[in-house]
Amino acid sequence: MKRSIFMYLFFFATLWIVFQYVNNVKVYENQEKQIEKLKSQAKSNQQLADSLSSRMSDAEYFTIKGNDNAYAYFEKSGQDLDVFVPKIVEGIYALTTKDGNRLIPFEGGIRPFQINKVQLLNHRWLIADFSDGKRWGEILVQFYVDEDGGITYETVDSLIYPE
Repeated sequence: MKRSIFMYLFFFATLWIVFQYVNNVKVYENQEKQIEKLKSQAKSNQQLADSLSSRMSDAEYFTIKGNDNAYAYFEKSGQDLDVFVPKIVEGIYALTTKDGNRLIPFEGGIRPFQINKVQLLNHRWLIADFSDGKRWGEILVQFYVDEDGGITYETVDSLIYPE
């Protein structure tokens, strides 16, 4: 009887070990598949990040932040870019009155044209988007900063998109 109990115990222990081994192998294989899947996702995410980074650097090429020469100009003149850029942009928006913006050489149809967005290109030029709610256009503006800090704006060119 003692012998049969040990035999059943041995048989049960063997089955238990085989069950644990098979279960662990399945868990290991599932983890390996998940690791491979995550590695491929990480690789595709890295490629996407690299692509977006490249596109961002291309998009910022014609901005004040992407223009090293304009940035050097501000460093040499002792002006802080974080203070100067908002001052220029606020100056453009401040030129907008109830009759429109004097920099926009077009008559508004529904209402006067107003500047929607401004992008500084370098230390002398900016481009601005404008609309009257129905028609849209863009202007290229040259600006000058006086020694006393005053800013003068002058429209270089403009266009309005057809309806």
